[in-house]
Amino acid sequence: MLGLWIENGRLALREDLPRPEPPAGEVRLRTLCAGICSTDLELLRGYADFRGVPGHEFVGRVEDGQGEWSGRRVVGEINAACGTCDTCRAGRTGHCPTRTVLGIVNRHGVFAEQLVLPVTNLHEVPADLPDKIAVFTEPLAAALQIQEQVTLGPEQKVLVVGSGRLGQLIARTLALTGCHLLVAGRNRAKLNLLARHGTATLLTAGDTTAQAPSSASFDVVIECTGNPEGFRMARRMVRPGGTLVLKSTYADHLDLDMSSLVVDEITLLGSRCGPFAPALQMLARGDIQVDDLVTARYPLAEGVEAFKRAQETDALKVLITAAR
Repeated sequence: MLGLWIENGRLALREDLPRPEPPAGEVRLRTLCAGICSTDLELLRGYADFRGVPGHEFVGRVEDGQGEWSGRRVVGEINAACGTCDTCRAGRTGHCPTRTVLGIVNRHGVFAEQLVLPVTNLHEVPADLPDKIAVFTEPLAAALQIQEQVTLGPEQKVLVVGSGRLGQLIARTLALTGCHLLVAGRNRAKLNLLARHGTATLLTAGDTTAQAPSSASFDVVIECTGNPEGFRMARRMVRPGGTLVLKSTYADHLDLDMSSLVVDEITLLGSRCGPFAPALQMLARGDIQVDDLVTARYPLAEGVEAFKRAQETDALKVLITAAR
């Protein structure tokens, strides 16, 4: 089987991967379309000490497993939980202590011809929703998770730090809440995409905010750059008593001034995976536009080149498809 493989911080295309066999309760899927995200790039830098097939954003077709799912086109949630522990019984399956995570923790991912995933993780894709749009379900769900955790509306001032892959989706979902939204980023072209959707933007240099409103003026600040400079800016811009939402995964460690968090009574909120069903519905209705976020498409056989393209500063979403 053809697939991408990460080991010791290096990415390679392999042709000798064994075809995955689905255990009880799981199905085998053929990958139709998959997206490269920042977490995949962090795996190359050592995040999670990952070894195997990366990738977790995908559209696939069920090939083998549960009969009623056979042939269906699906997307899939990335956390495979045990379903029986106290955490799972409490409804927190995304934090199951023995879970595997697709393409991230102890489970091979989607940058291969086939993968396996529990049938309980699957969501059928509407027939008229193209793969190139449906593949955004997972990152859009992650963006929507913020609204599951924080109540936002017209009275809140919200800053998104980072205009990259996830920052774009977060900003587009937050715009629907009516909040006073500003997106700060270092790439003018990426900010222009948001400006064309009516979002206020701020071009920054490093972690400076020379043109920004006064520091510590935002009720909610969302950090999604994945770098220490972005975190420092986010921390500086949240007001006392405000909320700092962390959406990034970091291969490196961050330096935190814990005393300042206490003195300013900052709520520090980690935010990860989110609700698939609403994300899929929003894409199907056209509530969120994602066509302009696709930078390039590559066949799986050119997956190494796809990763190189995804690491370039102008890149947003790079897709890997089953065929040319």
